[in-house]
Amino acid sequence: MRLFDVNDRKAVAEPAPAVRINGVEISRAAIAREIQNHPADTPGAAREEAARALAVRELLLQEARRRGIAAEARTDETGRTEADEEALVRALIEADVAVPSPTEAECRRFYDTNAERFRSADIYEAAHILFAAPREDHDAYDAADSAAREAIDRLRADPDRFATMAADLSACPSGKTGGNLGQISTGQTTPEFEAALAAMDAGVISPEPVHTPYGVHVVRLDRKIAGRALPFEVVGKEIADYLADAVFHRAVHQYIAILAGRAEIEGIDLKRAEGGLVQ
Repeated sequence: MRLFDVNDRKAVAEPAPAVRINGVEISRAAIAREIQNHPADTPGAAREEAARALAVRELLLQEARRRGIAAEARTDETGRTEADEEALVRALIEADVAVPSPTEAECRRFYDTNAERFRSADIYEAAHILFAAPREDHDAYDAADSAAREAIDRLRADPDRFATMAADLSACPSGKTGGNLGQISTGQTTPEFEAALAAMDAGVISPEPVHTPYGVHVVRLDRKIAGRALPFEVVGKEIADYLADAVFHRAVHQYIAILAGRAEIEGIDLKRAEGGLVQ
């Protein structure tokens, strides 16, 4: 029976190469099970990341066993207990990867150069009128935009009608309270809505409709409370933990690269190994 024509222009997928670390093969079944932990744009990319993670794991386990490292499984604050192999990998990393703690001076330099990251969230008191429409329904979305523009024109003449119009026109439950959304802080609304609030002055109704995945909004900003810089004393420990974690991950990647350079590796490139294994 003819399976395929050699002249057929359709690409024939070749099986992925076997992955071996110092002669130990990572089974295709194990890679298939691991794929669920590595979402990617394509199945091939997901398989490659899964294979890389398992190869790194095997590399570290082989080193731990070669060194005769013993490890006792630990239980974390959620009650989850390490598997024996997880404990071995952890003990190996603890033994071989030394990471200095960041100094206060280093933490303060990071604080000074990233000041915008250490501010309390802006707070807004706002109201809106929602003309609901799914973005993928272009006709409905255009109709919602037209209705919002008409509402803005009416409000220019009589801004005090906002609550009444919200009660009559808004598709949001907040319409029953005049469109009032209460206090909103950063991250609580869609990026588009948040950007509109950030660009508005208090006491103003949006001059243009605000478009979000939920539909088209007429927005009134009643009050804006700007976030304030958080003092170093409040965020110093968070910065120290962040810097220590970043240094730790770089050190682990370098350690893996050293082990990979001494190992016989087939079917995978561990020069790009960035783990997902050691957290």
